[in-house]
Amino acid sequence: MTRVVVVGGGLAGISAALECADGGAQVTLLEARSRLGGATFSIEREGLWLDNGQHVFLRCCTAYTDFLGRLGVRDDVTLQSRLDIAVLRPGGRVSRLRRSSLPAPLHLAGSIARFAPLPPADRVRLGPAILALRRLRLDDPSLDETTFGAWLTAHGQRPAAVAALWDLITLPTVNLPAEQASLALAAKVFQTGLLERADAADVGYARVPLQRVHGDAAARALAAAGVDVQLRARVGSLGAGTTVTWSGGSIDADTVILAVPHDDVAELLPREALAPGFEPARLGASPIVNLHVVFDRRVTDLPFAAAVQSPVQWVFDRTASSGLERGQLLAVSLSGADEYAERTIEELRAEFVPALRDLFPAARAAEVVSFFVTREPRATFRGVPGTAAHRPGPVTRTPGLYLAGAWTDTGWPATMEGAVRSGLAAARQALGARTRATELAA
Repeated sequence: MTRVVVVGGGLAGISAALECADGGAQVTLLEARSRLGGATFSIEREGLWLDNGQHVFLRCCTAYTDFLGRLGVRDDVTLQSRLDIAVLRPGGRVSRLRRSSLPAPLHLAGSIARFAPLPPADRVRLGPAILALRRLRLDDPSLDETTFGAWLTAHGQRPAAVAALWDLITLPTVNLPAEQASLALAAKVFQTGLLERADAADVGYARVPLQRVHGDAAARALAAAGVDVQLRARVGSLGAGTTVTWSGGSIDADTVILAVPHDDVAELLPREALAPGFEPARLGASPIVNLHVVFDRRVTDLPFAAAVQSPVQWVFDRTASSGLERGQLLAVSLSGADEYAERTIEELRAEFVPALRDLFPAARAAEVVSFFVTREPRATFRGVPGTAAHRPGPVTRTPGLYLAGAWTDTGWPATMEGAVRSGLAAARQALGARTRATELAA
């Protein structure tokens, strides 16, 4: 029986371990932290469960939705039957981005034609830009040589249109604004999420704390699959490629799947494992900041909303999932949050509580009971032009050693979908290599 060691218990490592176990391998998963789930987890503050980030998915995230099924938690998430996003502006003004029954890319035409945050002239300019974006070839390496913002400018998109529409999608998916994001990554998001299938961008999110959806459910699924999970198991080195030394001992494996963040992989990966030119440490990092605001009463009936002309980007009603019994808990998600990463709690509260009251008129009479901040300084790699050159695929030049993680070459930005896809790709390459070796030996 093939012995596989998976290093890392995030979504990539979990999906790789389950795939290998389902393929008949004997699997050990080593995770340095005391929990599974990686970058998606929950913490308890004052009796409330708060997610470290508002991790949503789209209907086009098929690997991730299959992953939820494998964990047995599809009932713990909700997925829109049809895309419908409330877009808020100060003064309580609400617009909608809804899809119709028309095929892509016409499914959003009616909604965009009525989209009040955009002046009529900018709405007219959207059509040619959308068609040009749809025609881009995602396998064209030159797309990773320029920013999405520069491309938008060249296609007639003024700053107001970028702020009011394009960045509504670019910021939460690439974790950078269009002016910084690689055209290659942004084009992937828009083509796959909005321009290929009408239903691709229907929004899904967890109805319960993320720790229950990912970490706790994964622990059950891995145990049922016979995977030996070792928590608080910090790996110190990889000897001869597939000998893993960790805080609890050493394991000789046939295959190792290294599913750790890109800024941790350099200290574990043998120097010769990657082809010259790949330097994952150069991928950098882009932060995400989340604000968790508890009001003494309900201030909105919206499950989530985007915002423009406001420092608020996206806001989610997490009252039920947090366990709050009275009032309402709104979670504000700030992507590409360089500007806010070092702000104090008091500074953030001073800026964002008034901003929320501008968006939700009912909040003006409400008292803020609690205000929490969660920060992920290295939430994702920094998806700027040149990113592709430092994102290797799952196969390394060291026999038996494979890579997984949302930072690897999945074709996606650093998303839950990309993480799961990377784990599956690494596991399938590993299982296939062992099968081929067995056939040759026979």
